[in-house]
Order: sequence, then C-alpha cells, then structure tokens
Amino acid sequence: MVAGHGTVTAAAQALHYTPSAVSYQLRQLAAEVGTDLVVHQGRGVRLTNAAHVLLRHAERLQEQWELARAELASLGTEPAGRVTLCGFSTAASRLLPPAAARLRDSYPHLTVRFIEAEPDRCFDLLLSEEADLALLVVTADSPALTDERFDQQPLLDDPLDLIVPRGHELTRRERVTLADAAREPWILGNPGTSYHQLVLAACMSAGFTPHIAHHADEWGTGTALVAHGFGVILVPRLAQLGEESPVARLPLHGEPAPARRIMAVTRLGARGIPVLTHAVETITATAARLLPTR
Repeated sequence: MVAGHGTVTAAAQALHYTPSAVSYQLRQLAAEVGTDLVVHQGRGVRLTNAAHVLLRHAERLQEQWELARAELASLGTEPAGRVTLCGFSTAASRLLPPAAARLRDSYPHLTVRFIEAEPDRCFDLLLSEEADLALLVVTADSPALTDERFDQQPLLDDPLDLIVPRGHELTRRERVTLADAAREPWILGNPGTSYHQLVLAACMSAGFTPHIAHHADEWGTGTALVAHGFGVILVPRLAQLGEESPVARLPLHGEPAPARRIMAVTRLGARGIPVLTHAVETITATAARLLPTR
C-alpha cells in the first residue's frame, strides 16, 4: 500500500490503520530483514531497492496463497465463511445484487456482502483483503493488465447512449454519432471522477473536446438538467433513467462506438476459487439479460 500510494498516511487510510501503526510495521519489517526499506522524501517516502525486491517476492507469495485457497475450495466441501463483492454504482445496483443472491441461495453457510466503491477504492479493498471480487470500469488510473497483484478479466462493454431533450433535432436522425453532438453544451461528472474521465476520453476519440457547461455526478441530476435544456450527457446502457423524464435516449453509431469496459478483478491466483467463478458467471448472465442488442 505504501508503494502504491506514496505516503504512509495514504496507505494507512486505505488500510483503516493509523499512520503510526503503518510506520511501526515498516520499522519492524526493516529490522526483521536487516535493511532499510523506505527513505523519507519530501512529504512522502521512497522505497529502497531492498523494498522493491521484497515486494516482488511478497507478490509471488500472495499469488501462491490464493492458488492454495482455490485448490482447497475445489475439494468438494461446501463453501463457508464470508465472500465480499465490491463495485461502482451501476454494478452495485444492477449486477452485484443478483450475483450476491445466487451465492447466498447456492451456499447456505456462506455469508455474502457487497460494498459500493469507486474503481481506485476497489483495488485497495482487494489488496487489503476486505473484498474478494471487484467489478470496475477501466479508467486512466487503473493498474496495467500486466500488474502482478491482480487478475483482471474483461467482462463486458457497456455502450454509452446520448441523452438529449425530447424533440431535439438529433432525435429525427436514423443514425447518430458522438461527433454529431460536438457543438452541444455538455454535462460531465466532476473533475477527478471516473465518469468525467470516461466522457472526456469518448469525446476526444470522436475528434472533439466537449464544451463543459455543467457538472453532475448522478445520472438523475444530469438527466434533469438535460430535460430542462441545459445540455446533453452520455449515460451507460446499464444505467436506469426515470421513464417519466422528458428526454430521449439515443444509441450511438460510428467507429469507435463509445463504451465503457467493465472488468472483473480478483487478487492474482484467486480467480479459480469456485465461489468467485460462480459469481462472475452470474454477473455475465445478468449483463447479457439487461443489455439490449444494438
């Protein structure tokens, strides 16, 4: 966590420890291996070469532990204990509950819980072993697929639809591309959110930088602004909108058609645990049912 977050304080927040507890653990580990592991640098810390060597071996040990758990779970005994699923807002409302219910009904001795969290928080939950499976949207800040701490499995592409006021001139076209809305005022999530990054990346891929007129993080707020003529928004196909809203939802065409990539992520080595495999299968089936064909 210190390697990933750059400061003892940030690592402590991610782990729900105090900074002094993390500092103590670092000192104890350094004493045990007989070498310095961190060097203070400004407000943060820099890991020494010895720390990077230790990290590399620790990641291998973590993978072996997860593989051992997967092998033990496949011996035929009924799963027990607790499994935790986490994911971003749409996943937490539409994809994770059916998976949690299926696991609960299939394994009576298993306690299932889920946590709604932004993608960066989901990775921390996995690393701290507070979660076992995460559903998240790929963003510019996501770890690379080659990151040896995680097993990242592409699950589905969730198309982005253009939301415009009912009666907008684009509603009269047979095919609408994202570039057709280039001159519209846009409603985006607040800077720093995954939704903000997602829309910016989609617009730039279509050849334009959007004129950002308003910020709204919730689909309901953005839809209300669209209904009153304040601009347009992009909304994932999985996101539900109130049917009573006076807006039109337009599927987008063209190449590349904007979509968000949803990943199923576990700690490296944990993917073979039967309970998690069952959960991913249920999530995939649920997504196929919820996403209409384009």
